Amino acid sequence: MRTRRRVHRPETPVDTQAVRARLLRRREELQSRASSASADLRHESDPLSADFAEQVTQRESDEVLGAITESAREELRQIQAALRRLEAGTYGICIVCGEPIEAGRLAAVPYADCCRACADGQRGGPRRAG
Repeated sequence: MRTRRRVHRPETPVDTQAVRARLLRRREELQSRASSASADLRHESDPLSADFAEQVTQRESDEVLGAITESAREELRQIQAALRRLEAGTYGICIVCGEPIEAGRLAAVPYADCCRACADGQRGGPRRAG
């Protein structure tokens, strides 16, 4: 039998329009960054330079651009989830314990899906990045 956790509403109301606008702006920035980094990646079919030092530089550049692209994609997934929580009316509520997420945390990380205690693993759940 599954137990339902109690969902608490934040004490201070969230300005959903401002949060949505901020998330959408950030989504645009990340989409642009990911597109730019992907375009700059050397494709497998592109030949490497004949110069060994240049090959090292090219490969390092590809690794950095790949990491930037993956980081942007992960943040985009988190932003999409936050937008869904806004629509569902659960934005600002910890998905682990059901308590309100601290206003300062949401101001710093608007797509945060759990409170600081749950993110740090202090409530018995796994440590979470978001």
